[in-house]
Amino acid sequence: MSYANLYEAPGPRGVRRNRVLGALIALALLGVAYAVYARFDEKDQWAAEKWTPLLRADVWSTFILPGLAGTLLAAVAGVVLAGVFGMVFAAARLSEHRWVRVPAGAVVEFFRAVPLLLLIFFAFFGSYVLIGVNVSAFAAVVFGLTVYNGSVIAEIIRAGVLSLPRGQSEAAYAVGMRKSQVMRLVLLPQALRAMLPAVVSQFIVLLKDSALGLIVGYDELVDRGLNGIAANFSNVIPAAILIAAIFILINLSLDRLAHWLNDRRSARAR
Repeated sequence: MSYANLYEAPGPRGVRRNRVLGALIALALLGVAYAVYARFDEKDQWAAEKWTPLLRADVWSTFILPGLAGTLLAAVAGVVLAGVFGMVFAAARLSEHRWVRVPAGAVVEFFRAVPLLLLIFFAFFGSYVLIGVNVSAFAAVVFGLTVYNGSVIAEIIRAGVLSLPRGQSEAAYAVGMRKSQVMRLVLLPQALRAMLPAVVSQFIVLLKDSALGLIVGYDELVDRGLNGIAANFSNVIPAAILIAAIFILINLSLDRLAHWLNDRRSARAR
C-alpha cells in the first residue's frame, strides 16, 4: 500500500496558511530565545570568565571525560542486561504455561510501575537489608536501568511477536519445530527486527536515565560534569548547557542509528 494515498496535498490556500503558521511559530521561538538570552545576559551568564574554564584541557580530563565514561559504562551495561531481560521476560509472558506467564507478567508490571529513581535508591540502600552486602553505586544504577528498561523492552518485544501473522508460527509447527524453537528461531528475530526502532528509542531513554545515578553518588556526566565544574568555577548555567549539548549529540547519534537500521530493514523487506 502506498502511504502517499494517506495524505492529501494542501491546495494554494492551505499552502499559504501553512507558511503563515510556520512563520508565526518561528517568530515566537525566536522571541523566546531572545528573552532567554537577554535574561542570562542580565545575570552575566555569557561572561567570558564563566565559559573559559569549559575550554581548559584539565577541566575535561578531570570532570567531563570521566563523567562521560561513567555514563557510557552504565549505559552499555544497562543496554546489554536490559536487552537480555526483555527477551527472556517477553518469551515468558508469551508462554502457554500459566505458572510461567503469570509470574513473569507480575515482575514486568511491577518494575514498569515503580519509578526508576526508587529502584536505584532501594538497590543501593536496601541491598544490605536484603542480601547483607552493600552494593556499589554502579551496580545499583545498572540494576535499576536493567529491570525498568528491560520490562519496557519486554512489552515492546511481546507486542512485536503478537503483531506477526499467525501463519509464521503455524508454518514453523508444520515443519516439526517445538515451541521453544518457534519462539527462538522464528518469532523473536522477526519481532526484534520489526520493533527495532522502538527498542533503540528505549535505549536512548536508558542513556538519559543513567543521570539518576547522582542520587547514590555515582560518577556520571551530570554529577561530575555539572556539579563538579559548578562547584569549582561557579558557572552552573554554562556547565549545564555544555552537558545538555553532549547528551543531545549522543542521543542524536543513537537516533540516526535507529533510522539507519530501520531503513536497512525496509530496504531488505522490499
